[in-house]
Amino acid sequence: MPKKKPSRIRKILAGALRYLVATVSFAIVLYVLFALFFSTDQERQLLRENRLYRQRYAKMLEKERLIADVVAGLEEKDHVIYEGLFKTSVPSADPVSPSNLITIADSLSESFYVSTAASTSGTLMLVAGSVDANFEEVFRIMTHKRDSVPPLSLPLHDMSYVQTGASVGMKFNPVYQLQVQHDGLDLVAPQGAPVYAVADGLVSQVIRSRKGLGNIVEIDHGNGFLTRYCLMGDIQVFRGRRVKRDQQIGTVGISPTLPAPHLHFEVLRNGVPQDPVNYFFASVSPDEYVRMLYLAVSTGQSMD
Repeated sequence: MPKKKPSRIRKILAGALRYLVATVSFAIVLYVLFALFFSTDQERQLLRENRLYRQRYAKMLEKERLIADVVAGLEEKDHVIYEGLFKTSVPSADPVSPSNLITIADSLSESFYVSTAASTSGTLMLVAGSVDANFEEVFRIMTHKRDSVPPLSLPLHDMSYVQTGASVGMKFNPVYQLQVQHDGLDLVAPQGAPVYAVADGLVSQVIRSRKGLGNIVEIDHGNGFLTRYCLMGDIQVFRGRRVKRDQQIGTVGISPTLPAPHLHFEVLRNGVPQDPVNYFFASVSPDEYVRMLYLAVSTGQSMD
């Protein structure tokens, strides 16, 4: 009897183990079958979303290819326009972006920074002194001649930096086909676009002509400042009339001898032509102003 008892216990344990293995195996088979042939609401929703994303991804790839083709075509058109009108390459979207500055900085040696800092420290002190003098002059003008401040607004509203053309200096003239002095700033705009006075003043001259710079309005702002709006279409003011800042004085015109409609804008101080873009800083963001400066300097061909 004592020898038979362990054998019975082993049989019971073996049976229990077989039952447990069979139960677990059956449960696994049921789970696999259920997973293969049945799905929960959440799984069905995820499957539908995956199918939708696959369809959208294919459409997005197609749109990306179409957009890439359009961008390539626009870049080619920009190249043709800038080469034909301005005799220069197309500027980058952001010529002074941080990435460009970092790239330039990485290519410079430590000795460059040391020598540059040493050679420009004196210049910076002089510039700081001139800034103080300029502020004093501005305060003096504002205090004693409140009705005579520099013309600091834009002659065209909603203007983007891409409309900036050649500024003051020797530029290639498309009419004469040679380098001539350019005394203003070309601002590309559609024919009929409104032109506004950049500051309060008195209309000192109105010229209507089909030659040279065409129809011209000249405004005297006092303190030696004159602004001239050239190649205009309609003129809505007359000589001797006082105008206010941002008052419309006419529209942009067009000439069959010029490559495109634009406004030729001049700023004179005591009869000396100034670079008009230098007076735009108060009317645009710093980024726009820097880009305008870049285009005004880099554009080698005038439009008139």
